[in-house]
Formats: sequence, structure tokens, C-alpha cells
Amino acid sequence: MSDLDSIHPATLALHAGYRADPTTNAVSVPIYQTTSYQFDSAEHAGNLFSLSELGNIYTRIMNPTTDVLERRLAAIEGGAAALAVASGQTASAYAVQNLAVAGDNIVSSTDLYGGTWSLFRNTLRQQGIEVRFVDPSRPENFAEASDDRTRAYYAETLPNPKLEVFPIGEVAEIGRARGIPLIVDNTAAPLLTRPFDHGAAVIVHSLTKYIGGHGTSVGGVIIDGGNFDWAAHPDQQPALNTPDPSYHGAVWAEAAAPLGPIAFVLKARVTLLRDLGGALSPANAFQLIQGLETLPLRIREHVANASRVANFLDNHPAVARVNYPQLQTGAAARRAHAYLRGGYGGLVGFELKDGDRAGRAFIDSLKLFYHVANIGDARSLAIHPASTTHSQLTEAEQRDTGVTPGYVRLSVGIEHIDDILADLTQALDAATDDVKQAAE
Repeated sequence: MSDLDSIHPATLALHAGYRADPTTNAVSVPIYQTTSYQFDSAEHAGNLFSLSELGNIYTRIMNPTTDVLERRLAAIEGGAAALAVASGQTASAYAVQNLAVAGDNIVSSTDLYGGTWSLFRNTLRQQGIEVRFVDPSRPENFAEASDDRTRAYYAETLPNPKLEVFPIGEVAEIGRARGIPLIVDNTAAPLLTRPFDHGAAVIVHSLTKYIGGHGTSVGGVIIDGGNFDWAAHPDQQPALNTPDPSYHGAVWAEAAAPLGPIAFVLKARVTLLRDLGGALSPANAFQLIQGLETLPLRIREHVANASRVANFLDNHPAVARVNYPQLQTGAAARRAHAYLRGGYGGLVGFELKDGDRAGRAFIDSLKLFYHVANIGDARSLAIHPASTTHSQLTEAEQRDTGVTPGYVRLSVGIEHIDDILADLTQALDAATDDVKQAAE
């Protein structure tokens, strides 16, 4: 973490983890475009490889540019340390693989991004890791699906595209009583909530989205909250409490202690990142730092515009329903109000009354909105999940994640709201006309 004396995200996003380059006094973070680092001596090299001191060895494991990004993100989320990786998918995979091996399981919310669902349902299963999906609207489902080989719970704060806020505190409490950490993907809600404040143990982000913010760079991060006592649960968490043959028998809960409460992220760095190589490039780290510096400003505009869009759609005759946390009722609304203290997010989902055909016609008629498989850009984006991001799922799995045939998800950008609404109006009109013509 940074030693900056501030807890304000707008300040941390600009200053945490870096003041100036120690050699040149450059204020902007340099791109350290290097693979390797010279050791001061044989003793210095040995100390680095034995982890008796931390430092740069090889950019696959760490890099000075990436280190600033990691420190800044850990400070903003209130964590102990972070590990930046090649993508959000890499972050999700490593976060699970850091604790679970063949024969183990995790319990996951059904409300997931389609790529994560596929990772959990297929790739991890092929590796022998079972993922048990449960409905998060009833937190007790996590407890009932757990056993002595459950290594983690997993969820998205603001699930994409279902957009019903996850009960972070309730599930985290269930897990802690059993020695099971909650891993939270906070990609869709940076600065809107801090999952560590509610008991989560690990946070992951796709940095490609709001944090990068400009659709230029792919990246991910794993942030260790430093708030989970791994050593207190040796039977439930063997990965951190038994000798690791890949590192001379290191017991990570013990080996990390002199360095701080960073056992989880240290193990991920020196085993998974070292061995599998999903490293973030220094150039992408630089681009993501640039995006992070303006995140506090952009997220306010995303939220303000999305709120206007949601209310506009809610009153449009062609729209059957709108999915936005601000408009939800019941338990979903209570969770949204409890956890999204900084606003209700920049994503809006809606269902057109005329179903799948209208949804596709709407997408094809947009002019300002880009039709891309991404969220969190400064520009406005739209997608039809059933035919794209969630197309590899069965119809039942699509319904579990909140996707129906006519569902459209918008990532509302920071353009002028009048222009956003004008584009939505003409696309909705065009979709209605297309359905009428098809019926004639």
C-alpha cells in the first residue's frame, strides 16, 4: 500500500504508490520496457529468489510500472497488496486456482458474466475443480453447498448483465465461520463500493473495463484484502498451509508473515504467475494507470447518464422492463442501497416488448452507441447478450445469469445525455417499425 496520508479515491487514483522516478524525478510513471533486472550481487540475487527480500527479478513476475498500478489499486480498494495480470479472465482463474486443486470445489453465484461462467463450467471442471452454482438471492445457499473441500466463494458485486447486487456481507460472514474466503469481482462497481469493507477477502477486476476506461488495453488484477486468517483454517485452506514443493516446501501462511498479510497474493505471484505466465505488459500497465487517474471523474458521469437512460427506458412504450439497481424493488433494492453507496453503476439492461427480433433490430439501428463486447468505455456501448457474450450457454444457463432472448445491455458512456437519448429514441423507433413490417 501507499504511505500517502489520504483515504479519498480521487486523490489515491492520482498519487498512491508513486511520487516521482527516483533516478530522473519524472512525475509521470515511466514505462519500464524491460524483461530483466541486474542483481547487485550473488547474495542479492539469492535473497530475491528465496523471498527473503522483495524486488525485481523478471517482468513475467513483476515490473516497476506494473508495481505502481498494483499499489494504487490496492490503496483504492483498501487492500494489502495486488497482483496485476494479463486480463480479467486471468485474474478470475488465478484467484480460484490459488486455493483449489483437482478434487476441490468452489461455490459461485449464478449471476456471472458469460466468459466467467464458461471458465467455471468448462475449463476449471476439466482441471478437476468443481464449481457449484447457487442462487445468490438466498445467501444460505452458499452454506448448504459447502463441504470440507470448498476452498472459496465467488461472486460479482454488480453482475453483468443481471445487475442485481450481490449480498457481500451476508455471504462473507457465512464463509468466514467455515474458513472459506469470499472472492468478489468488482469490475462493474469500482469506487461505488469497496467489498473489503463488507468482509470480502479477495477482489478481482477486469482492468479492461471502467478502470482503463478507453478500450485500449486488456488487463486484470487480484487484490488481497489482508483480512483473512489463512493459518487459522489449515484443513479448509491446505494450499496456503501445507508445504509447497514448487518453492522448497514453503508454507505460504508462514512464509509471507514477515512481509505482511499478503500470503494469498504472494503465492499467486511466485507460483501461478511465474509458472503460467499471464503477465501484464508494462505498456498496458502504463495505459491502465492513465485510465485510473480519471476514474473518479468518469464514474460519476457514467452513473449520472445511466440513471437518466434507465428512467427514459422505463417510460418508453416499446420497452417491457428495465433492469437498473435504482429501479429495483424488494431485496434487490435493499442490497443496491446498502452496497452501492457511490451510485448505481453505468450498466442498464432492458427487454423490448417485441422480443428477440426487436432486440436485434435495435442493436443494428444504433448510431452513437458502439456494438462491441465490452463495458466501461468512455463511449457508449450496446450488446445483445443471448447472441454474443452468453451464446455458449444453454437457454437455462442464460436465464440463470439474467439473459433472455430480447434482453439488451447498455454500457452508458460519458457523452452528452441529450445525444445518448436521441440515439436510443431513433433506434427504438426503428426496431418497432421493423417488427411491424415483418408482421405485415
